[in-house]
Amino acid sequence: MALHGDHPPPDFRHMFKIPTKGDLRRKTLKMSDDIPTRPDDNEPCVYLCGNSLGLQPTLIRQYLEQYLDTWATKGVFGHFTEINDSNLAPWMHVDDDLVEDMATIVGAKSSEVAVMQTLTANLHLLMASFYKPTKERYKVILEGKAFPSDHYMVESQIQHHGLDPALSMILIEPPTSSGVLPTDHILSIIDRHADTTAVLLLPGVQFYTGQFLDMPRITTYAQNRGILVGWDLAHAVGNVPLQLSDWNVDFAAWCTYKYLNAGPGSIGGLFVNEKHFDRPRLAGWWGSSKSSRFDMTNRFEPIPSAAGFQLSNPSVADSTALRASLDIFKQTTMKALRAKSLELTGRLEVLLKQSEAKHLFSIITPPNKAERGAQLSIRLQPGLLDTVLVRLEDEGAVIDERKPDVIRVAPAPLYNNVDDVKAFVRVFDAACLEAAKAGKSEGKSAASVDRNAKGWSEIK
Repeated sequence: MALHGDHPPPDFRHMFKIPTKGDLRRKTLKMSDDIPTRPDDNEPCVYLCGNSLGLQPTLIRQYLEQYLDTWATKGVFGHFTEINDSNLAPWMHVDDDLVEDMATIVGAKSSEVAVMQTLTANLHLLMASFYKPTKERYKVILEGKAFPSDHYMVESQIQHHGLDPALSMILIEPPTSSGVLPTDHILSIIDRHADTTAVLLLPGVQFYTGQFLDMPRITTYAQNRGILVGWDLAHAVGNVPLQLSDWNVDFAAWCTYKYLNAGPGSIGGLFVNEKHFDRPRLAGWWGSSKSSRFDMTNRFEPIPSAAGFQLSNPSVADSTALRASLDIFKQTTMKALRAKSLELTGRLEVLLKQSEAKHLFSIITPPNKAERGAQLSIRLQPGLLDTVLVRLEDEGAVIDERKPDVIRVAPAPLYNNVDDVKAFVRVFDAACLEAAKAGKSEGKSAASVDRNAKGWSEIK
């Protein structure tokens, strides 16, 4: 079913459940006659938040019903029974059924990919194998603005080895207030600590700014200095083209609930370069050979692939949801999706720069299209964010924010289109102008109060 051409992807919008504006406003799941409605309640919302949580594929409901029916009618035999009228693999093979399609998305050999656990758990498992500090090499380099979970993970891994994070955790801070990390700046930090660093861990796409890092260059540069290189691909997988095998990445991990649309907290994935299949790891029975797994011999026989890093049997419900999403990805290519994504973010950028409120915000995501994914991060002038968010929510425009003054806007090429981008900019433009006007009024009132207070004190 996969398409291998480079033509623009077909419109998959109809394969996703897009909430209506009324859906978002209600505090119930279904419309009730006694709840007031607005004229636009039945209009689809403008959902530009796939960088936080992807929309629900329509296939998920069908596939989950098949999973539930299998459980209801087969019980434990669902692990091994091939069901003729189901799209799903027997539960024993549910993870294997996902690996080839996942490997295609991240540009890896199937043997180098495992679908398992969740993002931070996978990073911990990978660090347990790859972070082996010595007296000479004991540092871990990561970005200073890393997602908190990554920071906590690295800090606790260092402490687990009895080391001091203050001495062993090297944070790459952005050189300017934009938050962007120029590649040369990253390389300079690597050079500064090359002889004492064991692992470099960076994001493929930075969550705050939306910057797409130069993964192949950074990987090669660090490895040439004896450093193992891992990547957190939470915001990169399903968003930008990846070639983990060709780039010789050592290890990587990702989630599936953002651009991969598998649902909140859904099952994660990891990549282990085939040259590392024999590394020591934390072991679990799902990583042991299938041929002997049920012999109960307590003799671990690791599967000679990334699958050998698995622990427990995966959640079939989560895997089923991911199967539904991957069946959409199979109908296109990452190259085609990337072309549409660049078109959407390009149009978004142009419209923002042409808007009446352009003086009230700036785009902090790199202007170079090669250095960004589907997300544009917009920094508002101080004091505008809360008012803007209220207006966006009221108008059914879904984005997310990062305090104190940044919103993240991400047109996902699978289900967003140019009309979504235009609609967002119209609402955002009006919201910014309204917030600025409200701020001026509040400023005048505050100034008046201050003057009156001063006069009163002088009289007294």
